[in-house]
This record gives sequence, structure tokens and C-alpha cells, in this order.
Amino acid sequence: MGDVWPAIADHGLIGDLRTCALVATDATIDWFCAPRFDSPSVFGAILDNDRGGCWRLAPTGEVSRTQQFYYPDTAVLITRFLTPHGVAEVHDFMPVLGVGDPDHRQRLVRRVSGVRGKIKLRMEVDARPDYGRQRCHAEESGDGVLITGDGVRLGLMASTDLTIEDRDDNTRVSAEVELTKGDTALFVLEILAGSDTEGDLPSCNTVDMTDELLDATTSYWRTWLGQSRYVGRWREMVHRSAITLKLLTHEPSGAVIAAPTTSIPEYVGGSRNWDYRYVWIRDAGFSLYALLRLGFTDEARAFIGWLSERLGRERRADHGLGPLRVLYDIDGNRPTEEVELDHLRGYRDSKPVRVGNAAVDQLQLDIYGELIDSIYLFNKYGAGISSAAWSDVVEVVDWVMENWDRDDAGMWEVRGEDQAYTTSRLFCWVALERTIRVARQRGLPGDLTEWARVRDEIYERIMSRCWNPHLEAFVQTEGGSQLDAGVLLMPMVKFLSPADPKFLSTLKAVEEHLVTDSLVFRYTPESDGLDGEEGTFSLCSFWYVEALTRAGRLGDAQLALEKMFTYANHVGLYAEQVSATGDQVGNFPQAFTHFALISAAINLDRALDKGDPS
Repeated sequence: MGDVWPAIADHGLIGDLRTCALVATDATIDWFCAPRFDSPSVFGAILDNDRGGCWRLAPTGEVSRTQQFYYPDTAVLITRFLTPHGVAEVHDFMPVLGVGDPDHRQRLVRRVSGVRGKIKLRMEVDARPDYGRQRCHAEESGDGVLITGDGVRLGLMASTDLTIEDRDDNTRVSAEVELTKGDTALFVLEILAGSDTEGDLPSCNTVDMTDELLDATTSYWRTWLGQSRYVGRWREMVHRSAITLKLLTHEPSGAVIAAPTTSIPEYVGGSRNWDYRYVWIRDAGFSLYALLRLGFTDEARAFIGWLSERLGRERRADHGLGPLRVLYDIDGNRPTEEVELDHLRGYRDSKPVRVGNAAVDQLQLDIYGELIDSIYLFNKYGAGISSAAWSDVVEVVDWVMENWDRDDAGMWEVRGEDQAYTTSRLFCWVALERTIRVARQRGLPGDLTEWARVRDEIYERIMSRCWNPHLEAFVQTEGGSQLDAGVLLMPMVKFLSPADPKFLSTLKAVEEHLVTDSLVFRYTPESDGLDGEEGTFSLCSFWYVEALTRAGRLGDAQLALEKMFTYANHVGLYAEQVSATGDQVGNFPQAFTHFALISAAINLDRALDKGDPS
């Protein structure tokens, strides 16, 4: 493939609530980790289009253009090829047959249909396990081809003949089909149980069942989305974001990951490349808020269960970071050490490629506020927390009261010297304030007097030391002079009234220094000590919409929201950031961007409805 790279945004996402795959607009699957989000990649061409491996499926001749879209209200992706001689569609999905399916089998299903004329297509599976470090062996076995390598066992089945091709760099499996209107070709890649030497064999049953699997999967997604309470102005964008958050949920455990990719660069050619295939307490807590507001209480209950297990375990640990780590793997364990994969080029030569994330060893005090705020919301919108969970909350709050004034790495995980970040103080205030609310609402036991005393102490600290009178704004750190878009959260978490003159002047300062045509930088990039440029942070751009909404500037908020929608990709997905050229950059898709979209839309809808005289 050489130097031909699809844009980061030129992808759709499919998944089975255990892992995901990215499908480019040319129908190439160039990112797939199996059997879990945080497993090594089997297809990793997005990080090295020569050695990463991929699954290609495309016409053999000229392609006039391609179109890609989702089957409405589902995670079934359709890629359409338009050629001078005919039109064909590829339907890609990973079957999900029901909630908590105990017999779930992990499969990538590709159904190719002739739509018009005559079209010839070639299929090629180039599997490269362990991030492209391992070769595969392929052999005819069972009803298809068995592909093995580095403990990975894949079964490839098809409705047409398959050819095994041994090349110098790897063994590949290919097929060619010619379709006319109404013809169909089926390809299924199944993750088989067992080791390289023994286990399940490929079975044609899956191919025979493809239509049933497609019907069941579309039914699952539509039934799930049918629980949504959202009936506002931006239904398509909100519901696509909800499906995306669901796709980033590991159903067996209840964990919610930050993004399904690693090392997609924040700046192409730069080194701001991180592994986001883990559970960030912050991101998951924000996502929980969005799902609860939409009515998806089962996901919230599952995550609260996952979280309770972490609290019970970390409470007994002594690593100086408090009752929680910043991030975990799906099982709730410490992720592997951060290492660099030197053999991979990186997306468009953006090195290094990293797996693991060293942020796990950082102190980030804001996570405790986001955690307890999510528990407060679950108590408000869900079934309510258990007595055991309340005991955990009390222990967390006791720790926060003793540690809230420590310097830390902040919510942006700055890899430099710890500082006294305003947002860290803010969310320590949230932790105490929400705990007091839950205790009063439920009549639960606790030292409300002491909690209120420390809460008020944090409030006074923020108001006195985090306010810069020369800038007339709350700033990034105590006594500092740099702005931080995180302070836009102050009215959202009920720390300040959105009409407070200090918040309004802060909003004005953020607009002057961090906002560019509705897009928002999270801070001045050079303040984080890292090399290279940074794009605007899409999460912060949606926070800006919500800040405008709460400040009563509804026209400005609606314009900013509509502008942000134009930066979504062709199927409504967002990466972490938007570059200076308007391209999406960073890991893709990003959970917290989609959470913020949902929150901004819901709150702006409500404000517009209240202001509507009809």
C-alpha cells in the first residue's frame, strides 16, 4: 500500500460489545483487535499500511466513487462501490444476537451484494497478529480456511472458493467473485476457541446463517435504541453518539473504554500518540451521565457494578494515588507498562506507536468528583446505590478531604511537573457536594458537617487563588495566568451560577484566547511541555456549546452546535481533536466527544423549548 493512507475520519465503526473494527471508506478493515478492545491487533494497517495487516474487499477495476452509511438506527455499516460497469454494496457487521448472550461467538461478517450491472471484486485477508509482529499460517480445514499465529485462531468461511497465497512476508487468503444484480457473496471471519494446534474448526454454519445473523443484529440495535427518551431536534446525531458509546462498552464486564484505537496521532507526524483502549474513570463517568440522561439504565447499572469492584480492591492497596487509579484495563486491573512498538511506522509516519499508558501512575484528583457525580446521577435517575456502594463513597470522600489540596497531573494528564490545577480543585468540591446531596436525599449516614466544612474551604480556595483579576477569568492553576477550557464546567457542575459575572467574564476570556470559529483549544498547547502542535479539543467545543446555553446565549449556542456537527465524519463519528485544516485527529472514535455532544444537545433542546412561546 506504500504511502496511501485513508484519512482518520474516513472510517466507520462496527463491533460486538467486546471489540470493534474500523472499516475504511474503501471497505478495507484496517484496525481490529481480538478478542477484546485491548488485545493485540490482528489487522493494524492504520498504524502501518505495509506490515500491520488488513482485510481488503474491493472491485478489481476502476471505482468512480464510494459511499458509506449505517443501516438506520443500527451498527451495521454499508459501503457502496460505484463503478463504470456496476454497483455493489458491502454490508459489514459483528453479530450481536441478544442482551448478555451466553453463547456469543465473535465474528466479522461481510455480505457483498450486486446492485446494478456487473462487477468483479477481490477479497484478501492479510492477518498479522500481535501488532504485526507475527506471521500467520493458513490451511484448508473444516469447511473453510484455518488461520493461526501467536495464539490467534481464526476461521475464514465463504460462499465462494478461497485461495491460500504464500508470500515472502505473510500467508494470505483471497477470493474473486463476479456479481450481477441480485447476486450475493458471503465472507465470515470467526475468532475460534483453542490454541494454534487444536480447537474449533471453521464451519459453514455461520455462512448459511448470515441472513439470520443480520436480521437478529439489526433487531438488537433497534430494540436497544428504542429505549432512548430523546425526542429533540438532533435525533440522528444524538442516537449515533449513543450507539457509538454502546459500541465502546464491554458487555461482559460493564466497562466503558475511552476509544478503540491506540496511537492515532493528535498531530500527524508528531509524537502525541497514546493508547486509549482502556477504562478512564473520568471518561466512563461522563459517558454514564449521557446514557442515564437518554434512559439507558442497564449500562449505568453494569458500570456502577464494575466500579464498585474497583473501589473494593483499591481501598486495600497502598500506592499513594488514593482509592482509585486513573485508568484500568477491561478487567479492572492495572494496564500493561507503556511500551513503544518500534517496528510500526505509525499513522502517516507518526511515531512512536505506544501500547499501554503511563498515565495510570499519575495522581489526577478530578476523577473522584466525576466518579461521585456519576453515582449521584445513578442514584437520581437509576435504581439508587446500595449500602455497600455508599460505604465506598464515604471512604472516597474521607480520602478526598485529606488530599484535595495536593498538586497533581490534572484532568489533561500533563506529563510534566504536578501543579495545583483549578479543575482538580473544582471536582474535589463536586465530590463533597454530591455526597452531601445523596446523603440528604436518602437519609444516609455520614459526617455532613465536616463534609460541608471542607467543601466550603475548597470553594474559597478556588475563588481566591484560581481567579486572575488581570485576565478577569478563572485560570488553569492556582496563581497562574494560562486559561483552561475545563473551567467552562463550573456552571454545569453547579459551582457557579451561569449568570455570575465572574463566569461570564471567564467565558469571554476563553472566547478571546481559546475559541476559533466555535472550535475550542483545551489550553495553550505549549503549556503542557510536549513537542508538536495540538488541534482543538472536540470535547471542549461541546462544553462551549453548553456554557453558551447556560449563559442564555441560545442563538450562539445553536450556531456553535450546528458548526460542530459539520466536523463529524460521514457517518457521524468524531475523533478526539480537529486539526488546523479541519481534519479529525487523535484516537477514533472518542467516547468523551460523543458524551459531550449528547449532553450539549439535550441541554440546548431543553433551553430552546423553555424559550419557545408555543
